[in-house]
Amino acid sequence: MTVPIAEPVPEPLGSRLRAAVRDHAWRERRRVYPPALHVGVPGGTTATFRPADDADLDPALRVDVVEAMVRRVRRAPGPPVVWLSRPGPLDTQDVDLRWLAATAAAARELGLDLPMVVVDRRGWRDPRTGAGRTWTRFRLPAGDPPPYDE
Repeated sequence: MTVPIAEPVPEPLGSRLRAAVRDHAWRERRRVYPPALHVGVPGGTTATFRPADDADLDPALRVDVVEAMVRRVRRAPGPPVVWLSRPGPLDTQDVDLRWLAATAAAARELGLDLPMVVVDRRGWRDPRTGAGRTWTRFRLPAGDPPPYDE
């Protein structure tokens, strides 16, 4: 099942979600970009899925995508996290709910607890509870970022 994130956010999870925001801010320099789903350990082993047209994906296919991504990163140290990176405000949008439903179904089928959040360049938010964090600026490493795992 998906694990709703409630306040206070446990420190290990909070650190991983901050890493997801930092990595996204470092890697995604465009103002407008399509949503991308990430599964894994932020700052570590991840799998990324960038659909050509997110609205055209069948709900069952979304579940299969999440399951395959979790299986791909399952041996990574630490429990996996699911995050959707997208532009715009962190207010809940349709795309968030579609991926939240797929994550919940995949978690039930795999027998795992999977937290799922939405990430932009400044913060993260749990679409179920509204818990989240925002930052005004990150110190990003110099140089070009490494590509996301595909």
